[in-house]
Amino acid sequence: MSHPLFDIRGRVALVTGSSRGIGRALAQGLAEAGCAVVLNGRDRHALERTRAELADRTGATVHAQAFDVTDPGAVAEAIPRLEDLAGPLDILVNNAGMQHRAPFTEFLTEDWHRLLETNLSSAFLVGREVARRMTARGSGKIVNICSVQSEVVRPGIAPYSATKGGLKMLTKGMCADLGPSGIQVNGLAPGYFDTELTAALVADETFTAWVRGRTPAGRWGQVGDLVGALIFLCSPASDFVNGQLLYVDGGMTSVL
Repeated sequence: MSHPLFDIRGRVALVTGSSRGIGRALAQGLAEAGCAVVLNGRDRHALERTRAELADRTGATVHAQAFDVTDPGAVAEAIPRLEDLAGPLDILVNNAGMQHRAPFTEFLTEDWHRLLETNLSSAFLVGREVARRMTARGSGKIVNICSVQSEVVRPGIAPYSATKGGLKMLTKGMCADLGPSGIQVNGLAPGYFDTELTAALVADETFTAWVRGRTPAGRWGQVGDLVGALIFLCSPASDFVNGQLLYVDGGMTSVL
């Protein structure tokens, strides 16, 4: 039997950007841990497919709520609606994000704004709306999905790194504002993970050799590697952990 400090059975969790990839894996992990999970994305059909698959696989209560996390009006309308459906949110995982690679001098202005809105503004908008309700209840766990690029950078991803660095500081600022209300806000920062979104990089032998050589663990991360860290950050075990980034990167950010 696991330690009761890690027991999150019966909690209600919203995971944004959870129809595929890391978001889906995080949602599945929370469902397997006994949470009722609300999935989010913009593609209703993909979202419903994922909902049905996760409900069948885990036996948990899984809801799907399609809304645009970068639209303030849509967020303000969706959070009350999904709480009416699933119950008051105990956990928010701000996972929605995207990547775009280009040399700095060739990076288009519209792509810069798209990254900002998706990777940073969405966490602010959803976090603000959920935090208003958590504050009134006096408790809650918010986990922002950051990145090793919250700390370090490679050529071609300067704007992405700027958004993830901003998300690190938003996490710390949310901790400062929300901690007195009994809310813990932390960041989970994956390293290089093998997902459908990184399939081309995984298939690139030169890049994969670089990842393996740069990572003390000597491999790409698998999405299941993130679940234990997420459960810790969502559980009573982390009640005195606030404003921190937990890097799950096989040691990449610890070495030169």
